[in-house]
Amino acid sequence: MEWAARGAGAGSRKYPWGDALPVPAGAGNFADAKAQPLVDAVLPDQDDGFAATAPVGSFAASPAGFYDFGGNVAEWTHDLYTVQPASGAASVDPVAGGAGGLRVIRGSSWRHSAVTELRLAYRDYGDGKRNDLGFRIARYAQ
Repeated sequence: MEWAARGAGAGSRKYPWGDALPVPAGAGNFADAKAQPLVDAVLPDQDDGFAATAPVGSFAASPAGFYDFGGNVAEWTHDLYTVQPASGAASVDPVAGGAGGLRVIRGSSWRHSAVTELRLAYRDYGDGKRNDLGFRIARYAQ
């Protein structure tokens, strides 16, 4: 998913809109002026028109044609959240398996405004429901 969000091989972007701050108008649904009653930190100069989630496709698609890779809802994944021990070999697409209840959560949502949270590489973890959490159906390309 991150590969597709970054540009699917056509260059790599740091944020859903490109490589630089500030967040441009219309870039996505992030914590902004409308979300201020719901969250502690906001992007004060932004107003995307939604306090919480927005209808899918409310903002422009990525160059690869995908919607909502930045903002709206973070994506719950099937991967377990674990700390992998260091190894001598580089992992290629490591998928954590085994026992455990914490899952990887990827990307930013309408609750996020920090520079770290807005990056396409942002990861979190959780084991239950959140009001800013959704999922995207994806499969490995063969």
